[in-house]
Amino acid sequence: MTLDEELVRALQDDYRNAPISDQEKAMLDYVAQLTRDATRISRQDHERLRAVGFDDRGILQITLIASWFNYINRVADALGVGRD
Repeated sequence: MTLDEELVRALQDDYRNAPISDQEKAMLDYVAQLTRDATRISRQDHERLRAVGFDDRGILQITLIASWFNYINRVADALGVGRD
């Protein structure tokens, strides 16, 4: 983890252009697709993750963590958490 403000800004602007590893970009590509439409995740998406070094356990962990964040954010949105 880093508290590098420039890196944080680059990630917020567009992670694809941020100075992160190919493995991290592949993971974020997967997470972005999972967030947009998980039904479109395919074997090819998993193979891309394997190609950059993730094993089945890593893919499962990425999927579970991203899914949990998506879920809890939707719950918070529905309940108005954080709104005035």
